Amino acid sequence: MDAVAPTKPVTINRWLPYWAVFQADVRQTLQSWVYRTWVLLSFIGAAGYLLYRYAPYHEAGLIQSAAAYVSDLLRWTLLGSAALVIVLTGGSISSERGTVADSVLSRGISRYQYFLGKWHARLATVLVTYLLIGIIALTSSLFFLQEDLSLLGSLVAVVTVAALLGAVISCGVAVSAVSNSTLPGVAVLWLLLYGGGFAMSLLPPPFPAPDRVLHSLPDIVRGHYHMVALGRLCAWCLGISCAAAFAGMGYFGRRDV
Repeated sequence: MDAVAPTKPVTINRWLPYWAVFQADVRQTLQSWVYRTWVLLSFIGAAGYLLYRYAPYHEAGLIQSAAAYVSDLLRWTLLGSAALVIVLTGGSISSERGTVADSVLSRGISRYQYFLGKWHARLATVLVTYLLIGIIALTSSLFFLQEDLSLLGSLVAVVTVAALLGAVISCGVAVSAVSNSTLPGVAVLWLLLYGGGFAMSLLPPPFPAPDRVLHSLPDIVRGHYHMVALGRLCAWCLGISCAAAFAGMGYFGRRDV
């Protein structure tokens, strides 16, 4: 009688559905016209502003500050990119409402893994792109403008703006999970973020308001900053990001799709 060969136990990767959603959303984001428009405008704005600051003053023999260029670029990158990032993240889940039932309920993908895959993919794609643009702009400024930057201060400024942008992304994905369509979700998100930013600017100075940090960017990139205050702001951004994501994930896990 032939012996039966022992069979190996089947290993089940419970995070494989999450990784599939993550990869699919990264590809979808990179192919989105909103993402490509944001990247194109960011590069054109950074290069155009660099030439604006360098060319006329170079001909006149005047020295331009790299700190002023980098701080202005970081400030306007956040303020200008926020609108496109809201559109990019506000439709991450609501735009697929017609296919969510097929992709989530009919297959071995839980709603929580679906949400986490979407959230982490948008965070990774947008933040990595922003960091690459910031590093390129920082490197370019060192070649063309006066080197009055602090390397540590510049890194602190880039991380601080990234923390603010991460909160915007998380709120966008959370609202997208709650709303039934993209357009109302984007409108609500614009009101919440811009209205909330204005309300925070009215709070007392010890409170880490985003507008105060943006106005202090020239000092930060020169190395003059208060690490405790910036750490408190990053902690607030992390808390808002996680709270918004968990609230959106909790509601998405119980709603009808």
